[in-house]
Amino acid sequence: MSPNKRNYRATFILDNCGVEESIDQIIANVKQEIVTVEGDVGEVENFGQRDFARVTNPKRPAGIYVQVDFAAPATAPAALKERLRLNSTVYRTYVEVL
Repeated sequence: MSPNKRNYRATFILDNCGVEESIDQIIANVKQEIVTVEGDVGEVENFGQRDFARVTNPKRPAGIYVQVDFAAPATAPAALKERLRLNSTVYRTYVEVL
């Protein structure tokens, strides 16, 4: 890891309703987005489908939770969120510093 990179853990809630891509393909696309913002992808953990504690949309009561550890520059989390904002298969993104 280069000295100007920090370690992050991103949690994504994925939604594959109405999409022909498999979850593995969606995860590969998310990993590619991390690489695009100069990130080095580490461990990827798929927690599977989980029900939401608070359902904000009755048509979407659950989502697929995936956690990705990666190292990237300090600007990467904001850039990643912006890139994924318009991606309909990524319902939510949460990035924390490790």
